[in-house]
Amino acid sequence: MSDRTDPAPVNRRRAALRAGGGAIALTGFPAIVSAQPKLTLKLSHYLPPTHGLHTDFMEPWAREIEAKTQGAVAVQVSPGTSALGQAQNQLDQVRNGIVDIAFGIAGLPRGRMTRSTIVEMPMLVSKAGAGSRALWNLHTGPLAPDYAGLKPLLLLTHNGGLIHTRDKRVASPEDLRGLRIRTPSPTVSMMLEFLGASPVGMPPGQVYENIQRGTLDGAAFPWDPVRAFKLGEVCRHHCEANLYTAAFWFAMNERRYQSLPADVRKVVDQASGPALLAKVQGWWDAWDAAGRANAVERGNAIVTLSREQRQQWDRTLVPLFNKAVLDFESQGVKNARDVYIAMQREVARAESGG
Repeated sequence: MSDRTDPAPVNRRRAALRAGGGAIALTGFPAIVSAQPKLTLKLSHYLPPTHGLHTDFMEPWAREIEAKTQGAVAVQVSPGTSALGQAQNQLDQVRNGIVDIAFGIAGLPRGRMTRSTIVEMPMLVSKAGAGSRALWNLHTGPLAPDYAGLKPLLLLTHNGGLIHTRDKRVASPEDLRGLRIRTPSPTVSMMLEFLGASPVGMPPGQVYENIQRGTLDGAAFPWDPVRAFKLGEVCRHHCEANLYTAAFWFAMNERRYQSLPADVRKVVDQASGPALLAKVQGWWDAWDAAGRANAVERGNAIVTLSREQRQQWDRTLVPLFNKAVLDFESQGVKNARDVYIAMQREVARAESGG
């Protein structure tokens, strides 16, 4: 399939549109019949414009929509540096129609996508691709209430997460006791509290300053933010625990999606869902590799858990399971145990290539 077009068909299409006679299909792309006036979709997220989620994912996705609609649709991307870039506002912005599409963290604001955050349970997800497919495969089933009013375009997790600390080396569960650690979600907060740490909920963009000032002792993140948010400058120790993940969503306002012409919806559908899922693992592997390389270049200390150390973390966290299920149930997820089991099944299936 070629993106190159002959100017003659384009001119004929424009003439037909001016005459109200519809559109002429262009080679390789569906005809977009409602191109006047140009339809603009507003997309917002909370990340800096240098982050891989912006440069490798959302910007290319936006440009693909524009290309495959032959310019009938424009996608305006507002990153975290814009007025629409507050992490805690992304969900309300898209549900209320302030933007048409948004990317956000499932655990922020708290209690809004509780079912999806079950995927963040310790020892469940180690690979981004598997966690992402688990969320996607369940989002029309047991996770559906989380996405009311939304048309999910991609659901994803990151690779197994680390503990990054400013001054103290973390190698065993006991090393976390008393530390103030930034947490991405209530589920990870539960794990940190269980291990004796004090979790602090905070958008990613505020973490650097708070660690620098000593308000935080460290943060729960994958490798990627070490480069993207320059955390390697303020965190000298990194523990490759790979015990947890965080869940994210990329979705369109459902009413806005349904209002689009059928041919535009088709373009959005073809560029999203499975087409994006196939790229998730490669994205996170590349972003994490860059973050780890940044820490190595700075001479930071990296603890890679041995098999025995990993087993120690696992044994310590086993009792957390029942406590976590009861907590999810108290938040209104009455089938939390069933959701967790379904996620285990989907993660295992994805990891085995099924």
